[in-house]
Amino acid sequence: MMIEAIKYLIDGYGALMANGDPRVANWPLMKSPFPTIIICISYIYFVKYLGPQLMKNRQPLDIRCLMIVYNFIMVLISALIVYFFSTKAWFNGYSFKCEPVDYSPHGNALLIAQFSYLYFLVKFLEFFDTIFFVLRKKFSQVSTLHVIHHSIMPFSVWWGIKFAPGGHGTFFVFLNSFVHVIMYTYYGLAAIGPFMSKYLWWKRYLTMIQIIQFILIFVHSFQIFFRDCNFPKIFGVWIGAHGVLFFFLFYHFYRNTYSNSTRTSKLVFAVCSPNKSLIKDMNDVSSKTTATEMREKEN
Repeated sequence: MMIEAIKYLIDGYGALMANGDPRVANWPLMKSPFPTIIICISYIYFVKYLGPQLMKNRQPLDIRCLMIVYNFIMVLISALIVYFFSTKAWFNGYSFKCEPVDYSPHGNALLIAQFSYLYFLVKFLEFFDTIFFVLRKKFSQVSTLHVIHHSIMPFSVWWGIKFAPGGHGTFFVFLNSFVHVIMYTYYGLAAIGPFMSKYLWWKRYLTMIQIIQFILIFVHSFQIFFRDCNFPKIFGVWIGAHGVLFFFLFYHFYRNTYSNSTRTSKLVFAVCSPNKSLIKDMNDVSSKTTATEMREKEN
């Protein structure tokens, strides 16, 4: 019975992998999800256990210059992805209502698959966000939200690249990369030094932008269930579910970091329909907190 069950699982796995997009079959890491899983588990082990142990009796590393270079490289890569999907997809013929995957082995369809794959590889590069925290002994910043977000993303994106590298699902790639242009610009400026803190008062609004992003991803993904759309429904669920998960994780972070319970209840309304007095109130209440956080992050 057990042997038959194992054989059934192996055969099912083989059949599933055989149904992947043949264009990506021989690209690095795309034959099987297991290398990606191993890398993600290794990342978690390093940032939560091995890294802190290695740094336990060592001084924090001064890697400010490396961080500045890294963050602005991430800005450039993210901007390149945004530019490509703007000019070749979402503002050049793609429908925001429904866009099936074009599996053509050449031309624009192949380029879209390749840039989607580039986005997948960038998810591994983003591990350095956390690794730098560990090397600088900023262990308090290696939060549950941070680690969950970074460890889930490569595994999640892998399935999209394997089976549907194009079409409706690339809205997530486009929008997330746009947010990352803003996010890594902030991090790059923050890494320059504490004197930049007075120019970085907009940190809380960066979190708001991230929250709005997940709302848009959820709505865009689940709308295909109400349309006659030839895009794999399983990926509509997959992407939309991640939008829901990260919305609540980031909302919880925002509430704990910037808001008391009263202001938190107004967050989504303030984001969607900005109210000057509410935003001013948020600024006044958390300005001291922001200054303290900036000193911790930049030093």
